[in-house]
Amino acid sequence: MEMIIRPRRLRNGVNLRKMVRETRMDKSSLIYPMFVKEGTGIREEIPTMPGQFRYSVDQMPYALEDLLKAGVGSVMFFGIPDHKDSHGSGAYAEDGIVQKAFREAKKRFPDLYCIGDVCMCEYTSHGHCGILRGEYVDNDQTLSYLARIALSQVQAGADMVAPSDMMDGRVEAIRTMLDENGYGETPIMSYAVKYASAFYGPFRDAAGSAPAFGDRKSYQMDYHNVREAVKEAMLDAGEGADILMVKPAMSYLDVISRVKEVTDLPIAAYSVSGEYAMIKAGAALGYVDEASIICETAAGAYRAGVDIYLTYFAKEIAGYMDEGRIG
Repeated sequence: MEMIIRPRRLRNGVNLRKMVRETRMDKSSLIYPMFVKEGTGIREEIPTMPGQFRYSVDQMPYALEDLLKAGVGSVMFFGIPDHKDSHGSGAYAEDGIVQKAFREAKKRFPDLYCIGDVCMCEYTSHGHCGILRGEYVDNDQTLSYLARIALSQVQAGADMVAPSDMMDGRVEAIRTMLDENGYGETPIMSYAVKYASAFYGPFRDAAGSAPAFGDRKSYQMDYHNVREAVKEAMLDAGEGADILMVKPAMSYLDVISRVKEVTDLPIAAYSVSGEYAMIKAGAALGYVDEASIICETAAGAYRAGVDIYLTYFAKEIAGYMDEGRIG
């Protein structure tokens, strides 16, 4: 049997496989999501996310140092306040928990790239992502609050802000607020395509952000839709977003690819808490090899078109890159 074209020739040996690899990954594209809470001396494991912790600001630097040693230089902070109210005032307070985290992180690690999640759900007594009118989230009334949150985070030291609320028009509101206050160079990474997903369950436990009533389907997207994802992405791009995010990652690789096709902006994807919990649970039961699954799911996101990857496995992935297992 004579065959001129043999694809297997390029699979013969690890050096050759790496040489012809189509999808390449780098530690600089990794972002680690971190939970910070009020108090001191706290390093509290999250029951639904084994291996992940809530940190008080005084304990947070130890975890940040470990990340930096691994080569992960970017962190997104999520605040867990002691006090919540109907307007989420802790989200934009000068002495709010996430503002404290930014100041401490920048003081201890000036080169760490710090990103603020701009939303209200962790800070509102009702757990929704905006201001309520009855039991309905009032889109337009919420915009000024989101802009105020973003400004407070940047003033506290955030290098980038990432609105995750899914209100229409929030990118423009935030861009205007930042520009008017002298922060025209601060980029916005918009959660442009955020689905109403069951994969968020462990996060809501971690951050205490489950809605007190109803759900978020009136503002987060229906997971049946992909053309709507393109519309949302292009609207945010038109409002001044610098980076577009798709969330979650694992079940939305087709969406990542579609959004990648229609824009020249960098694309981020968030490998969310449910994805993390599933991998950890499967590995704990001995059903899957944890390291192999982490590497394969990450490579799948990058192969689909991701430029930036938010993941609770950031430190592990950085280590696997050093080992040559992925990258």
